[in-house]
Amino acid sequence: MFEPRYASDLLQKAVDAFSRLPGIGPKSALRLALHLLRQEEEESENLAQSITDLRRNVVYCSQCRMISDAPLCPVCSSPERDHGIICVVENVRDVMSIEHTGRYKGLYHVLGGIISPIDGIGPADLAVEPLMERLARQGVREVILALSTTMEGETTCFYLFKKIAPFKLTVTTIARGVGFGDQLEYTDELTLGRSIENRQPFKPE
Repeated sequence: MFEPRYASDLLQKAVDAFSRLPGIGPKSALRLALHLLRQEEEESENLAQSITDLRRNVVYCSQCRMISDAPLCPVCSSPERDHGIICVVENVRDVMSIEHTGRYKGLYHVLGGIISPIDGIGPADLAVEPLMERLARQGVREVILALSTTMEGETTCFYLFKKIAPFKLTVTTIARGVGFGDQLEYTDELTLGRSIENRQPFKPE
């Protein structure tokens, strides 16, 4: 396959770097690189510094595994949140989607994926045991399972339900009819907010 080469190797290097980003093809990468060349040097330096700071300084919350600037994220450290409720999600994008609704006031737990044997992902590859540790020490009264409605998502929910059962907690799930998992971020805030408020007891099939 022909790959365009430019008069400047530095430009080519920048285009190649941008092209490795999700959803960015060679043409879009070239537009981005040329755009940066037209900006004041300070703008490019600010962008580069922001990316460096992001990569070096952003960490994962020691409690919920959400991205954070500190060891404990603002949600987990807030006295205004309901620490008796934990919403279990697949990834950090799901946390952001739910937070944007402004309807949920509890805590989160990011699994880092869902059980998928075909992809070689089992319970040991997810943050399941850290969740069990939280349930054992935090005085949690409800766990919300906000995972995908796919076969893999349902399998994960059933597995978690069995693991949580000994704690004698209320286990609920977000009202069906909305996209979950990777599609949760595309659900409009009103629908997502209502689905959280109208959550139902989890009933394993």
